[in-house]
Amino acid sequence: MSQPADTGIKRVLLSWSSGKDSAWTLYQLQRDPTVEVVGLLTTFNDEFKRSAIHGVRQQLLRMQAEAAGLPLIEIPLPWPCSNEQYETIMGEALESARNQLQMDAVAFGDLYLEDIRNYREAKMQGTGLELLFPLWQIPTAELAQQMIAGGLKAAITCLDPRVMPEHFAGDQFSNKLLEELPESVDPCGENGEFHTFAWDGPMFKYPIPVVAGEVVTRNGFVYSDLLPEA
Repeated sequence: MSQPADTGIKRVLLSWSSGKDSAWTLYQLQRDPTVEVVGLLTTFNDEFKRSAIHGVRQQLLRMQAEAAGLPLIEIPLPWPCSNEQYETIMGEALESARNQLQMDAVAFGDLYLEDIRNYREAKMQGTGLELLFPLWQIPTAELAQQMIAGGLKAAITCLDPRVMPEHFAGDQFSNKLLEELPESVDPCGENGEFHTFAWDGPMFKYPIPVVAGEVVTRNGFVYSDLLPEA
């Protein structure tokens, strides 16, 4: 593949979880005149065809990418998947994506967890790729308000019932939710309290039509399924 012309624009691949933080990161990158988002990279459980952590159907992630007008790089993970397997698969996937998309940087929607950022930086060292963290250390109460005021719409797809009541599963990410969350829960769920699926917002060309499915408890977490609207 030929190298793209040097326009001074940074070509960025975005790590995509399907949730609000990824979606808001995409929006921030879209607003930056110095970068061009060239694709979304996501991992999914190859046995169940769902996103690795959020539990969202693979089809819905494809619908998000279509609504964003971007290619989706799908990385299948075995189940179970050891950390060694994960790192090998991700290393190969990134090299393949780099050859395909000719990107200069990889962006992440991490908010403040230093260990996760340090891990990413350590594993990416020597690749020549720049790492971007557009939402880094924005106070999460402030960030949550920015997302909601900015038109982002998302539903809770997974929660940890040890730290928040199960009845929040399937709820919309809204001011009402923020008011009702236990004080110990981070407003953006950065500590794994909850995960979301973003179905509308300024980062998309149109809303992703979804309807609520069943709520199940699996491996200690509560999952609220989402289905493509017929």
